[in-house]
Amino acid sequence: MEEFANYQEHIDKAIEWAWKVLPDVIMATIILVFGLWIIRFINKMVRKFFEKKDYDLALESFLQSFINIALKVLLFVLVVTQLGVKSSSLIAIIGAAGLAIGLALQGSLSNFAGGVLILLFKPFKIGDFISAQGIDGTVKEITIFYTKLTTFGNQLAIIPNGELSNNNVINYSAMPTRRDNIKVGIGYNSNIKTAKEIMLDICAKNENVLKDPMPEVYVDGLGDSSVDLTLRYWAENPVFWAAHFFIIEEIKRRFDEAGIEIPFPQRDVHVKGQAIEA
Repeated sequence: MEEFANYQEHIDKAIEWAWKVLPDVIMATIILVFGLWIIRFINKMVRKFFEKKDYDLALESFLQSFINIALKVLLFVLVVTQLGVKSSSLIAIIGAAGLAIGLALQGSLSNFAGGVLILLFKPFKIGDFISAQGIDGTVKEITIFYTKLTTFGNQLAIIPNGELSNNNVINYSAMPTRRDNIKVGIGYNSNIKTAKEIMLDICAKNENVLKDPMPEVYVDGLGDSSVDLTLRYWAENPVFWAAHFFIIEEIKRRFDEAGIEIPFPQRDVHVKGQAIEA
């Protein structure tokens, strides 16, 4: 009988505790659900605000990511406080957790700092074609931790901002024009002057090639089986690759017409035999 009374006492205490905690749990749940709805609404308004303003797309993407994370952290603090955790205790917990997380996530903090540096110094912006970390692609998005590139093959490459801010980046879109260098080898028996005239004539008739600075061709070297010519010309960024591929194909066609040989690696083998007497 006494044992049953002890069980009943524990049950009563549990029910009493539940009645005390239940309102806080319900209120915390309401705050969580309503807070998530508010965060989605604010994010939507922020996107609309940036769409109406002519801000840098990289800054827009970065700020949207930062605002979203900051609001969710604030919501977490409100929910935990509603559950009865004191503010002083919460600050101590957050401080200790922040130190532990900071040590564990040094790379992420470096990426965040890298994202800030990218926004401040603007080595590239959304829409630029860059080469970094062995990857070539167009900048699609700059978030607080990563930069996303779209490659030639329409693949998504994700590079940490820390790597981008601390290593070499080639921005092909920073200047309005680019210079191309096309190297072509011709046979030693071919006429160098004719080959140079053909290459310059191709550039003169191509509307995508800039006439100022003037295209130029020079002998770049004397190889084992060819005289190496290098064609240099300038083109605007939007039509650079169109000019590049057209000129390479046209050089081959015009050289064939003019009888100019483009040699390929080959080797002559001489076999010396000895007569065998019967």
